[in-house]
Amino acid sequence: MSDNKVHIFDTTLRDGEQVPGCKLNTKQKLVIAEQLDQLGVDIIEAGFPVSSPGDFSSVNEIAKIVKNSTVCGLTRAVENDIKVAAEALKYAKRPRIHTGIGTSDSHIKYKFNSTQEKVIERGIAAVKYAKSFVEDVEFYAEDAGRTDNEFLARVCEAMIKAGATVLNIPDTTGYCLPEEYGAKIKYLKENVTGIDKVVISCHCHNDLGLATANSISGVINGARQIECTINGIGERAGNTSLEEVVMIMKQHPYLNLNTEINSKLLYETSQIVSDHMGMLVQPNKAIVGANAFAHSSGIHQDGVIKNRETYEIIDPAEVGVTESAIVLTARSGRAALAYRAKKVGYELTKLQLDDVYREFLTFADRKKEVVDEDIHVIMKNSNITSAVVA
Repeated sequence: MSDNKVHIFDTTLRDGEQVPGCKLNTKQKLVIAEQLDQLGVDIIEAGFPVSSPGDFSSVNEIAKIVKNSTVCGLTRAVENDIKVAAEALKYAKRPRIHTGIGTSDSHIKYKFNSTQEKVIERGIAAVKYAKSFVEDVEFYAEDAGRTDNEFLARVCEAMIKAGATVLNIPDTTGYCLPEEYGAKIKYLKENVTGIDKVVISCHCHNDLGLATANSISGVINGARQIECTINGIGERAGNTSLEEVVMIMKQHPYLNLNTEINSKLLYETSQIVSDHMGMLVQPNKAIVGANAFAHSSGIHQDGVIKNRETYEIIDPAEVGVTESAIVLTARSGRAALAYRAKKVGYELTKLQLDDVYREFLTFADRKKEVVDEDIHVIMKNSNITSAVVA
């Protein structure tokens, strides 16, 4: 494995599906799984097999059709969970069992009514049992973000010895600051014996809007897997957004981090997930939102028309968007109006543009957005006919 490759672990079908009202049937999950495989994700977390017969069936069917990605099933540190996951994954070309337990004082005391030593023992037993079914075993230290670093290092070292191949360090509650989360990863890299034999994974939640920033801080400090979802969907405020972390690494080559994601499929994948889950993508969502490459301010429009890079750091084509959108509103300038008018067949002289622009502003003040049909009305109201391009 290249030391600068970051594995993309997509959990849209597991953590993403935990969003209220976004339940998918097996047929829908198969469509999304095939798209994720084409997108180039390294690992697809297909579900939590023991949770329901439907989830077991979905993981089982996904394992049959996925050609390139590793297929992963989630479990608790419970023997039956692990056994059921192994059965669900039996057809996978590259199966992975993802097992673990809470490690923060809060989880140990209130969730398990246990002790640190007993939690480590349960983790070791779970990893060893999972290892009897598959070679690739990922261990998650739930609520690692609020776990004392020294104890977390002990947990990680024990799981490496038990046979874990990946160590997941989740910021389960989305509480960490990027500097804090990055320092946690750095501490583990420097203080855990055998850490170079495994992949450290970031699984960050977005409760404070920091999931993407924390994941990037994690890989800068030595993690080499990011757990994320399409459109950033997930429990509560969501998970790390796949499209965001992928494009951050792509747009900042000095980080010397890369993925195998085909970024030109990002917008298409976003739309597929949105359609099947019935969860609209917010218009101002980074990378895949409707307004991500849309410009309505006159100053911005003029700059983009002259040179796209004045206000866009990403070429829309790189994420599968056809072109930048010049949206006509009352804030738009002459350059934007001339640009859009030309698109629908009007080549305006400077004097004609001045006349049309006055009519346009009157029209635009009555509407939120001026569309192509409106341009024809504006031209008619301005008595512009000779400007029509043959």
